[in-house]
Amino acid sequence: MTHITRRTALAAALAAATILGLPSAIFAQDKPTLRLSSVVSDNDIRAEAFAEIAEAVSDTFDMQVFNGATLVSQGSEMTSIQRGNLEMGLIAPQTIAEQIPEWSIVTSAYLFSDAEHLKATFDSDVGQQLKDMVAEAGIHVLAPVYFGTRQVNLAPETEVMKPEDLDGITLRMPGGEAWQFLGEAIGANPTPLAYAEVYTALQTGAIDGQDNPLPNDYNMKFYEVTSQIVLTSHLVGFDLLAISEELWNGFTPEQQDTLQAAVDTAIAKSTQRHLDREAELVQFFKDEGLKVYEPDRIAFRDYAQKKYLESDFANSWPEGMIDAINALSK
Repeated sequence: MTHITRRTALAAALAAATILGLPSAIFAQDKPTLRLSSVVSDNDIRAEAFAEIAEAVSDTFDMQVFNGATLVSQGSEMTSIQRGNLEMGLIAPQTIAEQIPEWSIVTSAYLFSDAEHLKATFDSDVGQQLKDMVAEAGIHVLAPVYFGTRQVNLAPETEVMKPEDLDGITLRMPGGEAWQFLGEAIGANPTPLAYAEVYTALQTGAIDGQDNPLPNDYNMKFYEVTSQIVLTSHLVGFDLLAISEELWNGFTPEQQDTLQAAVDTAIAKSTQRHLDREAELVQFFKDEGLKVYEPDRIAFRDYAQKKYLESDFANSWPEGMIDAINALSK
């Protein structure tokens, strides 16, 4: 009599599944693995949020977080998910706009008034329309992830109250057409430069300034080599926490609810922490000797919106979407 062990039986079953063309995963008892790739550093508020999500869903998913672009390179998160090489990613809206031109609308200056307006938009019918576009490209949006409002940080002491005051100012902006146009849209002379090189460029006078949310200015110590921060609030900074659409559709409703609930809770907490930190840093920068003030934001907004509406970017914007988004602002 042949003694059949459990291991032998399992091996036989897997072999049979292979012959029949069935995926061996149907026999697996492990939780689904979700690898999340992000560009943020491990000490970033968002990194803490991702860790909280992983912990909250640990009974349902094996969620593994890879920060600092250590799993896939920055900007390749979307294509990695589309190719099946990655389950989850933190994707910049500018990256999405490269594939879906209609999405350039959410990269434009002064579209969102604040973090609350951003969330309200993605929770609305307009947000669903944007999400549907990305779903067709194989990406399911879980949530927009706010990381601060971009402000202008300058070395020269010239007061800036309107966009014309930035004429001739060399302002470092991230590389890419959308980012460079943003610099033009607020009146500056934009130039691309690697993030890690900005401090030295400010110190040597190679550039006059840069734009970033206040937490970034603090983390990179830009306040050491600049004289002022102009609170233009020209862009509400956010990325999209996303997952493979195919993978999402393969989850049970209970799995979907578990993941979405964990995301909603952690991102709401992260957003508030960013807002609190921004408020704290205004006083910190003043204490460091920087001049921190608000310019004529209406003048900046009108100037920027006119630039965008006259640009090629606006040609792809869905009709009526600007008005619909504006209507959601309180």
